[in-house]
Amino acid sequence: MTYQEKKSIVSLISAVLIFVAYSSIVYPRHPGDGAEADEIFRYWGSFVLILMLVSIFAHIVIGIVFNIVHRMTTGEKEPSFADELDKLIDLKAFRNSFLVFVLGFLASMGALVAGQPSQSMFVILIAAGFLSDVTGSATRLYHYRRGV
Repeated sequence: MTYQEKKSIVSLISAVLIFVAYSSIVYPRHPGDGAEADEIFRYWGSFVLILMLVSIFAHIVIGIVFNIVHRMTTGEKEPSFADELDKLIDLKAFRNSFLVFVLGFLASMGALVAGQPSQSMFVILIAAGFLSDVTGSATRLYHYRRGV
């Protein structure tokens, strides 16, 4: 397996684990259905903001740990350059990831138009962000395994 494939697998697994761990810790603190709108918006706003910060920090730490473990086990360094194939695969992964997020954003706005509670908008946006991250990593893995 190449370095890029291993990195994509680690990124995919870490995205799922970060999201599941964070959600399982924070979601039980959800204010009940009888809570005021301000409290609900504050909860969901902090949920999204803290999830983004935790996710970025965790991905950085996991990336560093992955590079250290990979270098210790294989003796090879991270590639210092990206060739045309790497750039093309990254563009395709970004395109797919962006498409998933935009569709999720449109679905969340559609939920508001359909008269769903504002909580459904936040849940759809959070799910779209998570699925977008997973789609990007899965696309990279697929194209490194199968080619472009």
